[in-house]
Amino acid sequence: MPLPRQSFLLLLLCLAVALLPTPLRAARVPVLRDTVKRPLVPEQGQDRVAAVPAGGWITLGSPHSISAIKQRPRRPRRSTLSLASVERRISARSAIVIDARTGETIFAKNPDQPRQPASTIKVLTSMIAIKSLKDTDPVGVSRHASRMPRSKIYLDTRKRYKADDLINAVLLSSANDASVALAEKIAGSEPEFARMMTLRARLWGAKNTICRTATGLTARGQHSTARDLATIFRHAMRDREFASRVRQVEVRTSYGKLLRNHNRALWRLKGAVGGKTGYTAAARQTYVGQFTRGGDSIIVAIMGSETMWDDLRTLVEYGFRRKRQIRLARLEKKSNRQEVARLN
Repeated sequence: MPLPRQSFLLLLLCLAVALLPTPLRAARVPVLRDTVKRPLVPEQGQDRVAAVPAGGWITLGSPHSISAIKQRPRRPRRSTLSLASVERRISARSAIVIDARTGETIFAKNPDQPRQPASTIKVLTSMIAIKSLKDTDPVGVSRHASRMPRSKIYLDTRKRYKADDLINAVLLSSANDASVALAEKIAGSEPEFARMMTLRARLWGAKNTICRTATGLTARGQHSTARDLATIFRHAMRDREFASRVRQVEVRTSYGKLLRNHNRALWRLKGAVGGKTGYTAAARQTYVGQFTRGGDSIIVAIMGSETMWDDLRTLVEYGFRRKRQIRLARLEKKSNRQEVARLN
């Protein structure tokens, strides 16, 4: 019986395709000349890829692979954390990175420019309180202390609080009411306590720091510098009790209140071991803290920032990278000296 016309045409088409050479059976796509910028190399375990024909076509589905064509040469990443790029990248008006062990300056931008310190000055407040009071000492709250603006933990003038709880509130929650309550307990008044803070800063080598408050709230005549903040924090971190308190993320007081640390670097930046944040409209964002990676420790101080956490990340990464460069350079110099001595 004769085949229908459509079936006959289909049979002829199948026979024609079967008789074509193998490479022509596969789909063909054009290859743009400007995409082939380097010699085609075979993938592992394959033969060399055939050259692209003059017609600009390559066969898909052939035994060869075109993955080599699709790849782009990878350019080596270059570090952008040069001294000049760091200065341009950070928004801080002044900043410094120092070696926590030696005090050597690693990076500095206007480090001696006097500025309002905001709550970073509470490092002095807490250190004086740690050295002056026992944890169980009761601390009353004056009306002046209770009226302090935020940040605060809303102390009650009718109650007395343990010094331990208030010190933690100063360091973690940056509580202004707790700062003034401690100041009045220790020195009788906040202005007198501020003079104690200034003296302590001078004894530690922070000669450009003048305190007028226990809180760091904006006050005429009060100022510090990035270099002084780094110096103060470096000395404070040598005290075990201060270092153990300032690294805590959360602490619950003896009367049940949960205090949360304002220092986000503790869970956002590798190697953070403690720090103090600050902010006022006049000071903008301020920060001082210590970071440790491997055998290296650095202290970073920032003043007058608009993007504090970005600035901090940039300065920390640059600080540790620069520390490694300095260490390698010193090892190379020492090795060269030893080689010269051996030859002589």
